[in-house]
Amino acid sequence: MNRITGRIIKGIGGFYYVHDEKKKIFECRARGIFRNKKLKPLVGDQVVIEVIDPENKTGNLVEILPRSSELIRPASANVDQALVLFAAKDPDPNYILLDKFLITVNLLSLPTILCFNKIDRISYEEQEKLYRIYRGACRLHFISVKEKSGLEELKSCLQGKTTVLAGPSGAGKSSFLNYFCPESQAQTGAVSEKIGRGRHTTRHSELFYVAEDTYLMDTPGFSSMDLKDMDYRELRYYYPEFDSHEGQCRFQGCVHVSEPDCSVKEAVEAGTISRERYDSYCYLYEELRHIKKY
Repeated sequence: MNRITGRIIKGIGGFYYVHDEKKKIFECRARGIFRNKKLKPLVGDQVVIEVIDPENKTGNLVEILPRSSELIRPASANVDQALVLFAAKDPDPNYILLDKFLITVNLLSLPTILCFNKIDRISYEEQEKLYRIYRGACRLHFISVKEKSGLEELKSCLQGKTTVLAGPSGAGKSSFLNYFCPESQAQTGAVSEKIGRGRHTTRHSELFYVAEDTYLMDTPGFSSMDLKDMDYRELRYYYPEFDSHEGQCRFQGCVHVSEPDCSVKEAVEAGTISRERYDSYCYLYEELRHIKKY
């Protein structure tokens, strides 16, 4: 039986859809050996399959190749980085929500790119403000999918990596995917045809092919954020702008909220840490502290 390698792009109801090097999609069942080893195939896995029917593109999943990384939520493998996509306008960025996305991605220990879409709808001054607020948080990109602005620069950051997409509705994620993955609609349609369901009836993580060794992962697990299980005393470690101030405050273990002689608060007053980010931090700190208390 012919064996080929590929990558799991989607898993639904015991079937795994594997994209091979010739850009074909095979519908596969996993062998019982995986259940015996308590090993679950994940979206993003590099796998070996036995081809049962080349014409109908069906096969058996027989081997999962070694993983470079594994995420529990969203359940996926071999993810290299995250891209947080927000609209610069329509809707206006919600700083609290945006920071929740950045913290959640940080909790996964993934390098992060923050990308503002729809910059054709804002002024240069408004773009400068967004840059000033988030320049210390992560890598920043400003794009307009509609005007095809800033996309080639971003493409070089995606090259050779598997990037998980995160962001709220209204950010322009569908347009983003359609630009970077022109085959995404055909790919989604091919899977939908195989499982006999509408394109939007299931909500599962899915991997989209961009170029050789380059993929984007769309997942419903990153449409809204909830930090309720996080310890409020740990929150400060997820604001990178605070890192250089750790240990510089008067009190050891300073959480940068109400303590005097706080290096972080001094940096906010000096303008080296943005007021918006600090206000967001204080809001989330109190929200988490209240949850812990009650």
